[in-house]
Amino acid sequence: MQIEINLNGKKVSIKVKKNEMLADTLRAHGVYSIRKGCDTACCGLCTVWVEEKPVLSCAFLSLKAQGKSITTLEGLQEEAEAFAQHLVAEGSEQCGFCSPGFIMTVLAMKRELKNPSDEEIIHYLTGNLCRCTGYLGQLRAIKKYLGVAQHEFCR
Repeated sequence: MQIEINLNGKKVSIKVKKNEMLADTLRAHGVYSIRKGCDTACCGLCTVWVEEKPVLSCAFLSLKAQGKSITTLEGLQEEAEAFAQHLVAEGSEQCGFCSPGFIMTVLAMKRELKNPSDEEIIHYLTGNLCRCTGYLGQLRAIKKYLGVAQHEFCR
């Protein structure tokens, strides 16, 4: 089957199988920021935006993307770089395998939440797994990027 999507601001037509997941479709189309770690929608590595909302692409049928706007890390390079600098400054970038999905989630959070509390940030990030960090450096980086005041347990 053929689907047409708006991928990072460009209209594209892609051939997909009826049971193919969006993560596989995008990777086959050369979108290499999409990573898969669990295939059960539990790790967040495959996060993309569908119509500006974060979605786990390993559990999203490609056919459902027909006519929709899909945004990946490749489409948000400037914003991603700005946040990545905060991750590096806090020493929380580690191996980087989880970074694309994590960054996509943080950029979505920035658009959705205004001045979030620590609890709101942590809740928003539920499902984004990182095996290298203890998350406190990431939380500090997020709060600095969002311009949110630092609380005692983040320092």
